[in-house]
Amino acid sequence: MIVYSTVSTKGGVGKSTLTANLGALLADIGMRVLLVDADVQPSLSRYYPIAKRARHGLTQMIKQGALTDDCISTIDFALAPMPLRRQPRLNPNGCLDIVISDAPQGTLQDWLAPRMDSALRIKLALRSPLLHEHYDVVLIDTQGAVGHLQDAAVLAADVLLSPISPDILSAREFLSGTEELLNRVETAAAFGISVPQMLAMIYRHENTRDAREIGKAICESYQQLKCKVLLLKTVIPHAVAYRNAATAQVPVHWVDPVKACPAMHALLWELIPSLDGIHAGVPPGAPCEVGGDHDAQNAIA
Repeated sequence: MIVYSTVSTKGGVGKSTLTANLGALLADIGMRVLLVDADVQPSLSRYYPIAKRARHGLTQMIKQGALTDDCISTIDFALAPMPLRRQPRLNPNGCLDIVISDAPQGTLQDWLAPRMDSALRIKLALRSPLLHEHYDVVLIDTQGAVGHLQDAAVLAADVLLSPISPDILSAREFLSGTEELLNRVETAAAFGISVPQMLAMIYRHENTRDAREIGKAICESYQQLKCKVLLLKTVIPHAVAYRNAATAQVPVHWVDPVKACPAMHALLWELIPSLDGIHAGVPPGAPCEVGGDHDAQNAIA
């Protein structure tokens, strides 16, 4: 099992969109995926239709320090208002569940604040045997604001993902904010806890000369963080399909098999090279190829 946390010290960069679509893509190639909405503004919890809402969610998981069945809600795309002519179905070998964010603004942060183990509460919860028995991948969406909840999500991960908007101001803010974030959580090393590798990607990139120049400048700026952050080769292009997919509450690779589907697959393969060449199902007649008899769960094991 592998745990990814999508992080940024800047809001509105597409963390929830990236987490939701990557999670759905993984499930559609046959992986068992758990989303965790660790943002007090529950965008991820509202992204896809919930078929069965659990009694509890993030608050209970963190407070009890364990993941139990009553914290896990199920997602069902059959409940979505589909914009497609023919409705695709999720790979039956995969699943997509979610721990919803149920913490009113500030309440969970207040609970975490005085605790000596605040930065380890999510990591502790994810050690639950239930998780390792039923899931292959965990994707944690985080809040943009600095705080105990963000730190806990960072230290719970095996890998950090960070989308960057292709504009200089956002990139500069990201660079300074990321360095502060990593320097802060590196203090956990004194307790034997290592900070995960951060993988950054240029997100919502437009195919214009200005955007290409900005992308080049961002790549060059990363030299100052080269020991802490790896900039991925995959660039996620700007596409209206991401907004349309969110409105329809379905994965973007179902909505846009021409542009978004190949981009999301390229990202997946760069993140998990053992899955290279494995394709998700797409709507009938769509040009994004469907893979053969690959076993995705064994590929990531």
